[in-house]
Amino acid sequence: MAATSITCFIRYQIDPFQREAFRRYAEVWGRIIPRCGGELLGYFLPHEGSNDIAWGLIGFDSLAAYERYRAVLRSDAEGRANFEMAQAQRFILREERTWLEDVAGTRNQPRQVAP
Repeated sequence: MAATSITCFIRYQIDPFQREAFRRYAEVWGRIIPRCGGELLGYFLPHEGSNDIAWGLIGFDSLAAYERYRAVLRSDAEGRANFEMAQAQRFILREERTWLEDVAGTRNQPRQVAP
């Protein structure tokens, strides 16, 4: 039986006056997450509408794969430094995690018509 793919959907409430600090934080995760075993689907900053909500999406083959990722992440110096920087600068006001089951055949589908 194939492993169920899951996505960790992270909702951040950010300080809208420190938007660029969150951008830098997210960009650093772009190196760390894949190195530690997660599939980074992306970080997203507010564009229109609410100016204080951002998102991060990270995919895993299973909860066991997520647990392996967490163990590797704990020993990653750049990951610890990024967490510590976020805490020191206080640009993340709240963070919520939701686990979603991927619907087969709906992720990473190529565009069929040019925009």
